Amino acid sequence: MGKTVKKIVKLILPIALGVFLVWYLYNSTTPEQRQEIWGHIKNADPLWIGISICIGVLSHISRAIRWNYLLEPLGYKPKLSNSIFIILTSYLANLGIPRSGEFLRATELATYENVPFEKGFGTIVTERIIDVIMLLLIIITALLYQTELVLGFVAESGVGLYGGLIALIVGVLGLFIVVRLIKKSTSGFALKLKDFLTSLLEGVLSIFKMKHKWAFIFHTLFIWAAYFAMFWVVKFTVFETADLSIGPLLVAFVGGAIAMTTTNGGFIAYPAFVSKSLEIFGVGIVSGNAFGWIMWISQTLMVIVFGAISFLVLPLLNRNQ
Repeated sequence: MGKTVKKIVKLILPIALGVFLVWYLYNSTTPEQRQEIWGHIKNADPLWIGISICIGVLSHISRAIRWNYLLEPLGYKPKLSNSIFIILTSYLANLGIPRSGEFLRATELATYENVPFEKGFGTIVTERIIDVIMLLLIIITALLYQTELVLGFVAESGVGLYGGLIALIVGVLGLFIVVRLIKKSTSGFALKLKDFLTSLLEGVLSIFKMKHKWAFIFHTLFIWAAYFAMFWVVKFTVFETADLSIGPLLVAFVGGAIAMTTTNGGFIAYPAFVSKSLEIFGVGIVSGNAFGWIMWISQTLMVIVFGAISFLVLPLLNRNQ
């Protein structure tokens, strides 16, 4: 019963937050401002949006290549096309149910490339750890530009940076205690769990056994440079944000990244957080919201279109599986 309630809360909470943000955005803008925002979105230059989407696609291809580097030390060499389509389908799944995409990735990898679920999932965990490290580096970089402003923004965004770090430390300690208890147990369930965790750990540690370390580092840097680049070019779609320097855009990028973790695919939260962070630098609420919405709509449409195509193409390319 407790697990069922927990699942329901995890599903409903992001939706509830999205509804609240819709109400908040609606009440924080006048009818005239909402019309202006819609006008900015309708008149956004499709050239810059197209460039942003192309950069996004390149980042997904790069992520697939990097994922294959993690799988190689485990003795598996998936087709690059399969890895790309699996990643795109996982992003589409995450729009519906948060974090479901990671399980879908490992499941599809097991289905189409015969990689054991726990090993594939271990490499995905490794990816997520690296992504968190990269995001922390970007946050630190943003802090170097505007320390007080960024800390003030993060503090207003919910749990906050310090709260997030405390939760991470508590989670790691809790995991350590659970692992110790499992190791000492001799029950059948514990033995099966040990085998699963061993394979999972093998997937996580594959990064230390890979042959292509430098290529892996290059793709990691490229993925995050592409994330920022696709954010950067969208600034040219709104007149007031076109001349923004790297400092404000870095802060807004961090705000958007935090928003992506609060609701399904950043729904409503992404434009709100981006707008709020740009407001710190004097960008008006209309232009800030327009920038956030243009960025979110274009990237969400990219995930929906390419994710849906991948769902159709993946089984057709692997008809024998």
